[in-house]
Amino acid sequence: MSKLADIETWKPKRLRTLRNNLNNRISNFESSDGKGKELQKSHILFGLSEQECRELLKQVQKLIKEQKS
Repeated sequence: MSKLADIETWKPKRLRTLRNNLNNRISNFESSDGKGKELQKSHILFGLSEQECRELLKQVQKLIKEQKS
């Protein structure tokens, strides 16, 4: 999660990309009975569980909304 430590400073485009990645990852978890496809170690979501992805998605959505204001 250290890659995501400075998420509050990210630009809106990067946050939207992360949001899309999270939505795709969660969808992948749901369609494969909670296992999810193996990600490369260099992927920003590597090692995150479905629950961690859902929590991060909420945080990202909140940040996107705050930046729009």
